[in-house]
Amino acid sequence: MRFSPDRRRATAAAATALLALTLAHTAAAQAPAYPAKAITFVVPFAAGSATDQLARALGQSVTTDTQQPVVVENKGGASGMIAAQAVAKAPADGYTVLITTNTTHAANEHLYKKLPYDPVKDFAPVTGLGKGGQVLVVNASAPYQNVGELLAAAKKNPGKLSFGSGSSSSRMAGELLKQLAGVDILHVPYKSNPLAITDLLGGQIDLMITDTSTGVPQVKAGKLRALGYSTQKRSAQLPDVPTIAEAGVKGYDMGYWFAAYVPAGTPAPVVARLNELLSKATRAPAARTFFDTAGSEAWTSTPQELARFQAEETQKWGRVIKAAGIEPE
Repeated sequence: MRFSPDRRRATAAAATALLALTLAHTAAAQAPAYPAKAITFVVPFAAGSATDQLARALGQSVTTDTQQPVVVENKGGASGMIAAQAVAKAPADGYTVLITTNTTHAANEHLYKKLPYDPVKDFAPVTGLGKGGQVLVVNASAPYQNVGELLAAAKKNPGKLSFGSGSSSSRMAGELLKQLAGVDILHVPYKSNPLAITDLLGGQIDLMITDTSTGVPQVKAGKLRALGYSTQKRSAQLPDVPTIAEAGVKGYDMGYWFAAYVPAGTPAPVVARLNELLSKATRAPAARTFFDTAGSEAWTSTPQELARFQAEETQKWGRVIKAAGIEPE
């Protein structure tokens, strides 16, 4: 039996398509399930920082679930830009994950004229990891017993009181207080919040709004007095301390958050698997211990929810920074 040229071509095309489909299925069957090797969690801050502690706690759970090691790599410096740039340029295969905060993905673009990375275009969001608040503290010997008394003193003596900060979250928390309360308080910058706490204890500055892991131990030791909490919900560590909004500064809400990102272009199934692993890890014992100790709480999301949240936070930080008159460096 002889076939026409058209039929022979059609038969050949069908055979080629069948072969391609067979090869694709074979490749998929042979492809190792993710993760098939060690994963690196890149942290934009030094070892021992809250972000580092969280990354290590999450890594324990991921290793338990996958039987693959998780390596935590600290790339501190330049407000997290070194780490963010490194991850942005890493292979988009899911084996390099940025465990970061609002510093790299909401604040930096308003604080610097030019970033070595794009916080939106260069990354694929994976999931939120946690949220935390900060505590407004003064020296235990200070005359202010509550936020109202502190603000009254600030209004009576414009520019005389000072607040310290050693992080972008701490700085913006102080700036937002100034804006919403309509007070003039001098900002004193520090390289880290613990250094600012040292000067607060020594009487060189009058107040600061700091992360709970830095401030609460000093409050419980009786060296500092807590006047208010920075988010809309009170801290479980300081249940008797009102939120700053409750204390009379309406609309005040300035916390911090942790989230995970991978390089843009990472395959959607890999992002989904990472989301599953990290979301589960936030509920594991190691992470629960971290959240309890740090005074923060687990917070997970879909990649889409994290993208929307990041956009909202970026706008919020931009408004605060612009209103504070802070010029990008």
